[in-house]
Amino acid sequence: MKRFNHGKLFTRNTSAGGRIGAWFERQVWIQKLNNPLGISLLLLGAVALAYLLAALDFQTGFVLYIVLVGAPLIVYCLFNVAFNVGMMLFVALMVPFATKYTSAPIGTLLDLLILIGAVGILLRQIKERDWSFAKYPLSYMIMVWLYYNVMQVLNPYAESKMAWLYTVRSVAIQQVVFFIGAFAFSNNKKGAMTVIKLIIAICFASALYGLKQQFFGFSATETSWVMADPERFQLYYQWNMMRIPSFCYDPTTFGILMACFSIFCLALIIGGTRRKHKWWLTVMFACSLWAMAYSGTRTAFALVPIGALFYAGLILNRRVLLAGVVLAVLGTGFVMKSTSSGVIFRIQSAFKPSQDDSMNLRLENQKKIQPYIQSHPLGGGLGSCGVWGKRFNPESELASFPHDSSFVRMGVELGWIGLILYTLLHYFVLRTGLFYFIRCRDPLIKAMYAGITTWTFMLAVACYAQEAILQLPMNVIYNVFLALLVTLKNYDPAFRED
Repeated sequence: MKRFNHGKLFTRNTSAGGRIGAWFERQVWIQKLNNPLGISLLLLGAVALAYLLAALDFQTGFVLYIVLVGAPLIVYCLFNVAFNVGMMLFVALMVPFATKYTSAPIGTLLDLLILIGAVGILLRQIKERDWSFAKYPLSYMIMVWLYYNVMQVLNPYAESKMAWLYTVRSVAIQQVVFFIGAFAFSNNKKGAMTVIKLIIAICFASALYGLKQQFFGFSATETSWVMADPERFQLYYQWNMMRIPSFCYDPTTFGILMACFSIFCLALIIGGTRRKHKWWLTVMFACSLWAMAYSGTRTAFALVPIGALFYAGLILNRRVLLAGVVLAVLGTGFVMKSTSSGVIFRIQSAFKPSQDDSMNLRLENQKKIQPYIQSHPLGGGLGSCGVWGKRFNPESELASFPHDSSFVRMGVELGWIGLILYTLLHYFVLRTGLFYFIRCRDPLIKAMYAGITTWTFMLAVACYAQEAILQLPMNVIYNVFLALLVTLKNYDPAFRED
């Protein structure tokens, strides 16, 4: 590259060509096109690109647009791991929503981001060789869980390798997000706090969009998508009301997300956040509970008091405990009150499990499948039941088994060995959150530990009745929170390991 001679700027050029050359070098080399010339060139390029995209057919133009926009983002994700985590959260939110508008395999974009994050870490480790971000008891447990799921491809009882391939992505591979997050946040407080704000923004946007669906209706495309499948319509339309899913794939995932988010907001409101932030969090708390009610998810209704009770026992604050007792009394009266509202009746039914036919049916199914789980220590293989079971093994008895619960699914697909490992995974998550919550002293960090630990506890409880963690965006949010559990204590100067 030719070296620019700054002395030319001070040399009087008598010819017109010399003056133009000096002006051009000053615009490009000194001002770096941060001037009217640069803006003009950018506008000309944008006009030319817009004309090119308009001249091409829709599919070709869309692919070209994605390449032009996505390629720089992908390169940036490779070198900025925290930004990569933020991109994964955004994609995890939009993928379920976008599936209602297109049949393209957009879910692979999340897999690509996970791969880029893992490659970015490995490239840094060639020089740094510092694996301290992965040396936690929780990290080792996740490694064991990953290894067991990957080795399920050799399960002699599995009837389809393709079912394993499609299922291992959501059950295990996406937990690589934990290691990516742990690396990104280990010494990056700004990145960690930005990601937490992004999660809050994502959940709040979901609540607002859910309320939009309730009061202004679904879009035409969303309505067509719901009506296209009779089973899907039956899931959405219950008790003379249309359950809202917001950006999520189904109302159940959305309801559980809102329940967890509401208690997380409550933890930050009571914790060491600034006064102006408390007002915003109060609005988010109210909106999330409001949206959750219209999701019609009975599991979510039960999770709110369960999570509140766990949080109150965690912080052992006298005022919080007193407020909890008052709310418990009011809630009991609310459940016992008669009503003609479908929304309120559905909330009340969540606290009357003995009168719930669907819950009784689930318990019956669990009893029927217990002999199979006991006699198959490795299970029937990943993807043997549920959607992928029906697709790849439609004649199998497991394909038609309504597993409902994550714990039941792990027992059926991974055997009692996998069920034990899955239970241990939840234990290590809660142990990590409680361990660091007790030892942190910074009020804000302590509040975040309380909120995240309560969130993970609520999901562990929800897994008994639903597949609470395996659906997007909950899957990615959950693993990012696990990464924050092992890194937030790094930002507390008063933290002591012993």
